[in-house]
Amino acid sequence: MTQPDSDLPRVVSRDEWREARTELLEKEKELTQKRDELNAERRQLPMVEIDKNYVFEGPDGEVSLLDLFEGRRQLIVYHFMFDPEWDAGCKVCSLLADNIGHLSHLHALDTSLVMVSRAPYDKLEQYRSRMGWSVPWYSSYGTDFNYDFHVTLDASHGSIEHNYRDFTELASNGSTEAHGTSVFLRDGDDIYHTYSSYERGNGLLVGTFNYLDLTPLGRHEHRPADQDTDGNWLRRHDEYDE
Repeated sequence: MTQPDSDLPRVVSRDEWREARTELLEKEKELTQKRDELNAERRQLPMVEIDKNYVFEGPDGEVSLLDLFEGRRQLIVYHFMFDPEWDAGCKVCSLLADNIGHLSHLHALDTSLVMVSRAPYDKLEQYRSRMGWSVPWYSSYGTDFNYDFHVTLDASHGSIEHNYRDFTELASNGSTEAHGTSVFLRDGDDIYHTYSSYERGNGLLVGTFNYLDLTPLGRHEHRPADQDTDGNWLRRHDEYDE
């Protein structure tokens, strides 16, 4: 059997493959252990009490941040990029939303998951209907929520010097929107912010990427130009040409 492509893995015997696989397994185990240690450290992060009354719009009208918990102890908010001027949500955020599983598993462990975007609610609902999602989605339009959690960076909205994100880089790309994940804990009616991550920090939440990382071709970052006219293979799930 000849080597079909120099970019592909070497063709070897089964014994050679098993030896290479065993070596890689040791590294995978080490990474898993390190991830367990990091997760434990994340759980011990200090937290900040929320002292602002955030108001969101959802299918039943205005709701508070406390309402988003739906009575559960923990709340995960995915900050879905959707600028008020856009007609469709971010493609990367849409991929992540496609990968959200059945929420009953999170609910069983006293945890709620919602998406929040800055676009008006009617735009969110239209796009959610198009995409076929059932995950709760709320609008933070006209509020400080996106700004306070550093997923909208707008020089006209106060100081940006303490934001986690790089405003200059975002502005050069013609956008002030970023995507991220924030975690909150409830103690009675008191709410605490415990964790946030941004950009590639959300990668572990995308099952599609994790599956592709198991394959020789990976995430297809270097697809041939004739297969990818805009330099990015990713489309919204109803935009692929089958």
